[in-house]
Amino acid sequence: MELKPQDLLVLYKAAAHPGQRWTYASLGEALAMSASEAHASVKRAVAAGLAVMRGRGDWSPVRPALLEFAVHGVRYVWPAEAGAARRGVPTSFGTPPLAGKITAAEGDAPVWAHPSGTHKGPTLSPLYRTVPQAALADPALHELLALQDALRAGRARERALAAELLQKALGSGDAT
Repeated sequence: MELKPQDLLVLYKAAAHPGQRWTYASLGEALAMSASEAHASVKRAVAAGLAVMRGRGDWSPVRPALLEFAVHGVRYVWPAEAGAARRGVPTSFGTPPLAGKITAAEGDAPVWAHPSGTHKGPTLSPLYRTVPQAALADPALHELLALQDALRAGRARERALAAELLQKALGSGDAT
């Protein structure tokens, strides 16, 4: 069973809200995907050891495994593609928590192209097509996805900071 980018989106949504139980329908709605896509993502994550089932419909991310995959694997499996400057949703070092730690000229911070975006900058391909919409609706999820983009597309300093911040973010919450 091969992981898909939306699987990481599903895992980050659960990690951003530890202790919350998600139905596949509510998870799908929150991430602008179908309930069957959300269910398939959870199944693939469990098969890969990135999540654990505790009971029927009760699952959670395995945080140490998720962190290891995020820091060391994602950029090779789903590399980010840079594009022309457009209006969009800030990501990577263009949004907290990296925005205050990385100095960049105005307009240099990457964005996910999106019509509701308020920033302009070079585009970065999102992990999955619904990432900008899901991030706009959930600041905690946006933070995790932006850190992941810094790991996918950043220079060495950005990646090191992002890894440190992601470790802190994933280290909190549920012990799994």
